[in-house]
Order: sequence, then C-alpha cells, then structure tokens
Amino acid sequence: MINFELLSRICKTPGTSGFEQRIRELVLQEVADLADEVRTDAMGNVIAIKRGESDQRVMVAAHMDEIGFIVTHIDDDGFIRFSTLGGFDPKTLTAQRVIVHGSEDIIGVMGCKPIHMMKPDERSKAYPLEDYFIDTGMPRDEVVKIVNLGDPITRERELIEMGHCVNGKSLDNRVSVFILIETLRELKDQAIPHDLYAVFTVQEEVGIRGAISAAHHINPDFGFGLDVTIAYDVPNAQSHEYVTRLGQGTAIKVMDGSTICDYRMVRYLKEVAERHQIQWQAEILAKGGTDTAGVQRYGKSGAIAGAVSIPLRNMHQSIEMAHKGDIQHSIDLLRYGIAELDRYDWSFR
Repeated sequence: MINFELLSRICKTPGTSGFEQRIRELVLQEVADLADEVRTDAMGNVIAIKRGESDQRVMVAAHMDEIGFIVTHIDDDGFIRFSTLGGFDPKTLTAQRVIVHGSEDIIGVMGCKPIHMMKPDERSKAYPLEDYFIDTGMPRDEVVKIVNLGDPITRERELIEMGHCVNGKSLDNRVSVFILIETLRELKDQAIPHDLYAVFTVQEEVGIRGAISAAHHINPDFGFGLDVTIAYDVPNAQSHEYVTRLGQGTAIKVMDGSTICDYRMVRYLKEVAERHQIQWQAEILAKGGTDTAGVQRYGKSGAIAGAVSIPLRNMHQSIEMAHKGDIQHSIDLLRYGIAELDRYDWSFR
C-alpha cells in the first residue's frame, strides 16, 4: 500500500518550472535522513547521495517542477494575463481554479468568452491560450498590492483516491518524486554496489534544464530517468495508440522523442522485473522526452541509461490519473535495478 498522505502533500505543494522553492523544501525534509549526503546545486536541483561499494556513479533523475503559468500583465480591471510554463491543452483550462503566488497566495479562476457569446465557428474550435485570463474577484488596486509581473501560477486541486487509482494535478511528475523518495527509504539500510545520486531536478518541463546541469557535474556511469508516460487506453483509442495501459505495471522505456535507451539497460531492467516478479510493460513513445536524455548525454563520458516510466492518463490536463499498483511496481523496479547493477554483464554484445 502506497503512502497516500505523502503523495498527496507532494502533489499539492506548488512548484512550477523555475519556481520550485516550496517543493524543494519538502523534498529536502523528506530525504534528510535517507542519504549519506544531501545538497542543492546552483540551479536548485536536490542531490541526495547514498554511498556504494564502488566509486562508479548511478544517477536517477525525477523532476520536481510542474506545468504552470507566469503573470505577464494586469489590466485596468484587475484581470491577469499569463504565459504558460510547460505544455498545456487549452480546452482543459476553462473555469479551472488556480493559485497566484504573489506576496501572498490568492485564488483565481481561468476565464474566457462564454459559449453563449461565441460565434458558431468559434464553438467548434479550441480556444486559444492568449484569450484566457485569470479573475481573482478583486479590482486592480487590490490585485497590484499582491501580484507582480513574473509571479508564478499553479493549479488548485486536491489529490484523491478513486477506485484503484489516484487522481489529481501534477502527477507529472510528482508521482516520480514520491517514487524516488520511497526508493531511498527502501535502500536506506541496504548496501548498494555503486554510489547513488538521487537527483530531484528543476525545469524539466521547459527543456530538461536541471538534468543537463546535474548530469554534467555528476558524470554518471549509469543513469535512470524517472517520469510518467502516456496511458491512452481509453474508449475510441486503437490498441496501437495506447503506449501503455493503466494497471498493467510499471513501464520500461525503449525510446521516446529524445532518447533511444541503451539496449543493455532495457534488457537488464526486463531481467530484474522478471526475477522479482514485478509487473511491467514496454514503453515506446514517438514524441516527447524526459530527463533521461539529459542523464544519458550530458555527462562528460555519457551514461548507460534507461528509464522507469509510470503510466498516466490525461497527461498535462487539469486532472491526471495513475494506478496505485503501477506506482508500487515502479518503486520495486527502481529499487532492485539500483541494487543489482553489479550482477549484469555490461559489455557490448
């Protein structure tokens, strides 16, 4: 049974790309007693180090940032205009509550033209992002006392349990933050073969920026990306479009739009999963990318890299959904994958 209370706090804590202060503080508190050394680099990545029996380095990257918005304008009536931080599906924003993080946190609601006022051709089209605004219910003179240009904005949403799943905002990628913390907890009193660098990265949603910097300084020999992937196993989808299916286990990444995982790592993770009876499925994602690309390519020597992915429905929408069993299988695969790296022949064959 997963620790729902911890996962809920991680998902609820704000921290959009470039503004990860609060989620970073939560992570620092949670990992303080789970590693031999914990530090924060200049970009804001949290790096928790557990020493192994050799000086080879294993880097696991789970990004802390969530998709969000940034204030770009406050008009004469106090309505806030914004730009996005990360990718959004505009049709999911209408009438959604958000939190504007100014000198204090205030609630706002996303607004756009009412359907009653739309022309017939407008009703059948996705409403453009630039036509949305945020209504705080306050006049301009009150708004500007609290909100400044450049303030971040996140979504307001609780995490709930629904059937066998969890449902809420920012499971991309807070579920991976949770998995990496729980993996460190599982490994706390266990010897591991190589030095582990558990990195909670910043600014993934705007171009894997934190992972690139961290990989350059850590220079890992082995690397794991830890992120969500698409589960499009829904009505009207064809089976070849699913990518992954909810409730069918953790996913072992073969490739995505930015990475072809090392075939040795893919084979290794499959063997680990079979050995420990961990339910898994293969992930091949034609588009998109994760910190895996940064871990693989930006160390000075490159890394033997792969990824553990968590199936997710409704990615980059107002509510995302993951299966509790898939989350647990992901913890198990990452834990054993780290602990048994010295049992595999890593030569090219």
